Amino acid sequence: MEFFRIRKDIPFMRHALIFNVVSALTFVAAVFFLLHKGLNLSIEFKGGTVMEVKYPHAANLEGVRATVQGLGYEHPEVTSFGTARDVMLKLPIAHAAAGKDSANASQKVFDALCKADGGSVKRMELVSAKGEQIAKNACVDAAGAETVQLNKVEFVGPQVGDELAQNGLNALVMVIIGVMIYLAVRFEWKYAVAAIIANLHDVVIILGFFAYFGWEFSLTVLAAVLAVLGYSVNESVVIFDRIRENFRKQRKASVHEVIDNAITSTISRTIITHGCTQMMVLSMLLFGGPTLHYFAVALTIGICFGIYSSVFVAAAVAMWLGVKREDLIKPVKEKDETDGAVV
Repeated sequence: MEFFRIRKDIPFMRHALIFNVVSALTFVAAVFFLLHKGLNLSIEFKGGTVMEVKYPHAANLEGVRATVQGLGYEHPEVTSFGTARDVMLKLPIAHAAAGKDSANASQKVFDALCKADGGSVKRMELVSAKGEQIAKNACVDAAGAETVQLNKVEFVGPQVGDELAQNGLNALVMVIIGVMIYLAVRFEWKYAVAAIIANLHDVVIILGFFAYFGWEFSLTVLAAVLAVLGYSVNESVVIFDRIRENFRKQRKASVHEVIDNAITSTISRTIITHGCTQMMVLSMLLFGGPTLHYFAVALTIGICFGIYSSVFVAAAVAMWLGVKREDLIKPVKEKDETDGAVV
């Protein structure tokens, strides 16, 4: 399916050196920010306490943040989710109280939030759906009505965070190795190296954006990075497939002309595929809420740079490595009339 067809090939490879220099500078900048500022790892990786509270009215996030900071938490993450009355708090484990006793730490935070909302904490006896007696601390106002509700408390220890970080790194390495093997088997080692350089280019730039802006790097963002790896490989494979076809059809064309034609002839497909994908990602970015926000941001960066890297990085690197027709199409050996037994 094509929306349009470009009659004249666009000379992409004529400007490959300029774009490769831009890519190299962008890559170096991303590495610099990663080393200088580092990633803002979420509680899933570095450990901490996650609390979910609900207010009877629209929550004042700045007031909640100020209350939590007053307890000694320097950088608490306070966001709304679901509705304006639901608030999620992420408290880093670096705080002394959180490190020693997460239950007491969450209770102190809840007590402070209750007091800031004009209520007082009282112990209440509730009956569950199974008829069991449940004791909990509730925040009630002067009339005895419950105000701030503590719906959920989760604690992630530092050992669990380290294990998740290691597993995530292992997953990233295994994906890269698998992609290299796949491309080396399907094409030729020059294409495998070119595609891996392009993929690492995309991944490092995504991480560089998160390091520079200080965005939270969570498990969902890691999933987006892995998805971008597969997405970028798919685009590179499409272009490499067309290059292989062109080497068979355009036997008198130069390598530059073959690559330019392959990229130009797949532009319509690229616009349709990436455009539709970006529409879905944009809907997650606008309507997915805080949970999917950075996931969608990572995918958006990955899609944009995935197109760029497939054209100006993967194809160009393959050209610099000296790809030629014989790499994909083995020459047919002419049959000698004297083959076989000679008497």
